Amino acid sequence: MPRGQVASTPSEAEAVCRDLGGKAVVKAQVHAGGRGKAGGIKVVNSPQEAHDFAASLIGSRLVTAQTGPEGVPVQKVLVEEPAQVARELYLALTVDRAFQGPVFIASAAGGMEIEEVSATDPEKITNEGVDIAVGFQPFQGRRVSHALGLETYQVRPATRIMTAIYKLFMDQDCSLVEINPLIVTANGNLVAVDAKINLEDDALFRHPELVSLADPEQEDPLEVEASQSGISYVKLKGTVGCLVNGAGLAMATMDLVKEAGTAPANFLDVGGSADEDKVAKAVNIMLSDPSVKRILVNIFGGILKSDVVARGIVKAYSQREAKIPLVVRMQGTNVEEGRQILADSGLNVSFASTLIEVEEKLKTALP
Repeated sequence: MPRGQVASTPSEAEAVCRDLGGKAVVKAQVHAGGRGKAGGIKVVNSPQEAHDFAASLIGSRLVTAQTGPEGVPVQKVLVEEPAQVARELYLALTVDRAFQGPVFIASAAGGMEIEEVSATDPEKITNEGVDIAVGFQPFQGRRVSHALGLETYQVRPATRIMTAIYKLFMDQDCSLVEINPLIVTANGNLVAVDAKINLEDDALFRHPELVSLADPEQEDPLEVEASQSGISYVKLKGTVGCLVNGAGLAMATMDLVKEAGTAPANFLDVGGSADEDKVAKAVNIMLSDPSVKRILVNIFGGILKSDVVARGIVKAYSQREAKIPLVVRMQGTNVEEGRQILADSGLNVSFASTLIEVEEKLKTALP
């Protein structure tokens, strides 16, 4: 990988560029891809140019195809030595659900256009699954290297890179290790000039040393707030807020919302052990999302009783003086009590007994 250093100020960026010989590549450090097309990466030809470009980035919000219109804050830049690029390759290891294990994804068409290559020329992408019982094997490295069109003398270093990626992926419980681009330099060397690693949140208890790497300012504030409250929440792009208990039911509920011709605004599993305050917190988070136009409640009362959910909903609506309509399907423990609490609340509630009724109400009533 190239020599380089992270800079938090324009002056630091200028000094690093000078140490690198006066020319460098300055890259915005944000949790999003597509930085090059968004103007977050630039080749600079002097320390002063590095200073000026860093000054334009640090403190700004970078909007890329992966961030949405609000963008993400740039607090640091990476200043690296330039590389003599002959070819740009793509190499990544991720979890493939169909294969039920880690799969290498490789393409000779790496760089900024890799997403378009995947959509328009999928035949240019090679997949190589790894059996975790035996681990990554050298013959697989040779196979991937051949697919990338590498020369014979480049196969061994490429295989070393893939072996190292696999070790990192397994040792640190990653969900993605990606090098894009992995370049072939003018003299035939392989260099990783940009990389991304996604860590599996549910495995962080095994890696306490990695927790400090988190940067909440790079994440959706509603997701951060939910995580701090022990609520499984993922912000999505739709308009229907979904309050559900149980991950499987939550996934089915999102499918139902899509089937009705609209889209979910979130994945939210309030969990089976939630109390009234936790339900209220979950509803408050959804009500804080300006894209939410209606809330769908799909609760199967077991350990989490329906009346507890109803009181939490009423509490959140009262706290925010919210008027957003509700479609409610409740089954299970204390369902009649829960329905009565919502019916007496004065909220704009529409009840459904079956999933078919829920879908019909979504089709007729939702934007």
